[in-house]
Amino acid sequence: MRIDIAPVRCFAELGRTWRAFEAETPGLSFFQSWTWVGCLAEERYDDPVLLRAEADGRLLGMALFNRRGGRLCLAEAGEPGLDAPFVEHNAPLLAAGAGPEVLAALLGAAWRVPGVRRLVLSGAPPAVVDATKGVPLRRQERQAPFVDLDAVRAAGGDWLPMLSANTRYQLRRSARRYAERGPLALARAKTSVEALAWLDALVALHGKTWRARGLPGAFATPYLLRFHQALVLRALARDELDLLRITAGGEVVGYLYNFRMHGRVYAYQSGLDHASAGPHEKPGLTCHAMAIERALREGERIYDFLGGADRYKVSFASACAPLLWVEMVPPRSLLGGAVRLWRLAGRPCASLG
Repeated sequence: MRIDIAPVRCFAELGRTWRAFEAETPGLSFFQSWTWVGCLAEERYDDPVLLRAEADGRLLGMALFNRRGGRLCLAEAGEPGLDAPFVEHNAPLLAAGAGPEVLAALLGAAWRVPGVRRLVLSGAPPAVVDATKGVPLRRQERQAPFVDLDAVRAAGGDWLPMLSANTRYQLRRSARRYAERGPLALARAKTSVEALAWLDALVALHGKTWRARGLPGAFATPYLLRFHQALVLRALARDELDLLRITAGGEVVGYLYNFRMHGRVYAYQSGLDHASAGPHEKPGLTCHAMAIERALREGERIYDFLGGADRYKVSFASACAPLLWVEMVPPRSLLGGAVRLWRLAGRPCASLG
């Protein structure tokens, strides 16, 4: 097996190679796809480095990094403003049949990139972090709750009995209250004009909710708006977008900004009309419940709430998967040795949160 390390000269050419390789990558997450990784690539990656694993002329794996300030960042820029679109389920691409040795070889080669003193992996599964063989200087773990839709089907197809009595009661009460306005309905954006208009409406509701909490929200800068406008159009064109509008009697309850790939729905962001919600009307619970029911009907396997322990996520979830945000130092470096001694003395590594 040979590992090639090279700068990226042409993102258009890399995009074509990446897309072709996606078809050979089982279990590909949306955040590994070129739809996400390549969105505004020229702006996000100012010093991109591509690692490729090959054997007998066959491509076995690829990983795109950006080099910044001595750090090598997997599928990120290494600059907070550019990385504000939150990446999760982040990992190199591996061909079918490529074993853990390919992952280890790719990430081991990352330490040999000139000028690199640290690796940054955001939203990565533990197996990816372990494969670096590095020492975590900073580490944060978040659970990603999800609904196993296959398990729901195996149990008869009704997911409500799997929820707590309190969650079922709140869902039914909220649905009854919204039904007093008129029938509850869910629609999916079908055209680029419709998708961008719904995204604008979602951003307005999202911003209002987060500003009321004293926080900017996920769309607070011109760059973030441009990124998500571009991402919506890229995902829509490939049938990877579930931008949903939920109404009651024609009145908007909320919007969900979800992605979908290989049977997995990713609940990424939302814009909910909390201001107009009456007593016992729960826009978030109602919108996600309807989206889960749609995913069941469409034959999806997983409804993934992504990282975070928000109450509504935990209320719906049937299981969780760990994701890690880490900054690693080389295993045989002086700093790595110092961190090991620090940990042996019972001191935890710093949190990224």
